[in-house]
Amino acid sequence: MGGPGDGAVRHPAGRRRAAVAPTVLALGTVSLITDVSSEMVTAVLPLYLVAGLGLSPLGFGLLDGVYNGFSAVVRLAGGHLADRGGGRHKWVAGLGYGVSALCKPLLLLAHTLTPIGLILAADRTGKGLRTAPRDALISLSSPPESRGRAFGVHRAMDTAGALLGPLVAFWILRATVDGYDAVFTVSACVAVVGVLVLVLFVPGGRSGAVTAAGRRRPTLRAALALLRTRDLRRITVCAVLLGLATVSDSFVYLLLQRRIGVPDRWFALLPLGTAAAFLLLAVGAGRLADRLGRWRVFLAGHVALLAAYGLLLTSWHDTALPYAVLLLHGAFYAATDGVLMAAASDRVPEGLRSTGLAVVQTGQALARFACSLLFGAAWTVWGDRTALLASAVALAVCAAWCSLTLRPAREATV
Repeated sequence: MGGPGDGAVRHPAGRRRAAVAPTVLALGTVSLITDVSSEMVTAVLPLYLVAGLGLSPLGFGLLDGVYNGFSAVVRLAGGHLADRGGGRHKWVAGLGYGVSALCKPLLLLAHTLTPIGLILAADRTGKGLRTAPRDALISLSSPPESRGRAFGVHRAMDTAGALLGPLVAFWILRATVDGYDAVFTVSACVAVVGVLVLVLFVPGGRSGAVTAAGRRRPTLRAALALLRTRDLRRITVCAVLLGLATVSDSFVYLLLQRRIGVPDRWFALLPLGTAAAFLLLAVGAGRLADRLGRWRVFLAGHVALLAAYGLLLTSWHDTALPYAVLLLHGAFYAATDGVLMAAASDRVPEGLRSTGLAVVQTGQALARFACSLLFGAAWTVWGDRTALLASAVALAVCAAWCSLTLRPAREATV
């Protein structure tokens, strides 16, 4: 097997590509419903906190970091529990989905920084518990030569929910008097439906995917030993470095709103552009990663993100600006989100698949948590443009270093 810089997989002659597994489609449905719930909140949260509660950019950076990075402290626990429990990925993921669903109605009761931060931390705890076991199920139910495609299909379905969530939030804000409370209430109801679909339709157990030859005892020592594996360590280091220079979605939308003067009532629609591009490109990006190399596509996604930063830093004020920025932003996610998990899956033994993916996810989540804090502080001290310029320079340097580090010695084959 070649180095982690490629990840391309050769298809044996005469072998047809396997269809996407039913488990992937069921998990995609769960993610679609859950993302409708989550993105309803995410779409209105920046405006609710900054305009409604009057938080400073630094205060919002702290909460945004909690919302996107707190799950890092429990991802390893979720991954280890799923592997340690004999492959109980479904039930650990279900616990995570359930915790997040319970947090949604609590937002109705919180109106200050501390309780909101605690609720968001609990919500992200649920996300941390479910993410690695869910991705492990996708990986274990898919053959290596089509994992990029499987993750692409799942992420496309997930993003369909991300596309619908802001639309629902926008409609509720326009149709009700107490708009934010109504958004949080509907979000909680939708989240419960997602949990029910998981329980009823996602297969439990190991799905027949883990063979005796692929098992290693899922102890904590074995989990920590994964980082001694050269390929996985390099993947994790690169994910961390690039995460440190990845400005969170909420800040991107706030920056775009300031550039083009989007009215508050339209702000919740900005994530739709990212979601639409992600939805349209995710499956194609996954297939391309299977054919050309997963790390080539992954790094190309960060080039797209760098281009989006560049457009926000220019003086261009054409009406096409928001469309271009959101298209590049969505292309970044299409080329990186599922592709990273497909690449990491190739380097982790089946018996520790959930734990291994959690290692990469934890590093990336911690890095993005730090980026939210640093970017919020830099915006407060230097202003938004200088903060974004610093992030763009850091992203360019990290991407260049990773492209050299992950350059394959030879093409990977399976």
